[in-house]
Amino acid sequence: MSYHITGLASSAIFLLTIGGLWAQLRLVWQRKQSAANDTTQERPTAVLSVNQFVSSYLAFFSFFLYGACLERFNHYLVWPRLAASLLTLAVLFEIVRDRRDRVAMLAFVVCTALLVGAPLGLVTIPGAAEWGRTVSQTLIVIVTVILAQGYLHQVLMIRQTGRTGGVSARLHQFFLWKDISTIAFALSMGTSTGWPLMLLSTVSAITKLITLWHFRWVRLSPIASHRREATVAEPAATLSH
Repeated sequence: MSYHITGLASSAIFLLTIGGLWAQLRLVWQRKQSAANDTTQERPTAVLSVNQFVSSYLAFFSFFLYGACLERFNHYLVWPRLAASLLTLAVLFEIVRDRRDRVAMLAFVVCTALLVGAPLGLVTIPGAAEWGRTVSQTLIVIVTVILAQGYLHQVLMIRQTGRTGGVSARLHQFFLWKDISTIAFALSMGTSTGWPLMLLSTVSAITKLITLWHFRWVRLSPIASHRREATVAEPAATLSH
């Protein structure tokens, strides 16, 4: 019974993640509209880390694959993570459109290929679910490391510029609640089955707290203010020469 209660609660709270990703997309679209009306505005996806969004995508995708490969198909994991994967792809697509960057384009193409190829493989290859479960467990461990460095890279970009740019605080707040609910759901599944979720969600929650603290740092730190002034002064100095 606790499995279904925590599963439903986790899925309901995961809607906050969906809302956070939607808020991030809306913020990019709003900044794009502002930039179209004012050419002095910074780029719509400024400060957004491709690294961080690819890391988040891989986390969603690995849970999606893991839930689909369990002997008892886990609807609480699969469908919310599929929705989150699609929205993260949409954010990556906006980054590609804004920056015309090869790295961002490669990331978008590879992530799309994974999302299309994995379900096809599970449906068409006999016994794919068994090895898929092992692959997804291994992937979750790898993704935990990738996710940690991805979010720390986002923090580094904020510290270097003294700005949060196009980074959405609401996204990270919603992600934090998602991580907490996923940890509770993982405990109800038992450690033998739920340990991959517990591992990744705990590390993810810690990185969200660090990122959210830096929104406060940007507002209050003299160092952040100095770095913002420096990044504004550099273009002006270039023009004067």
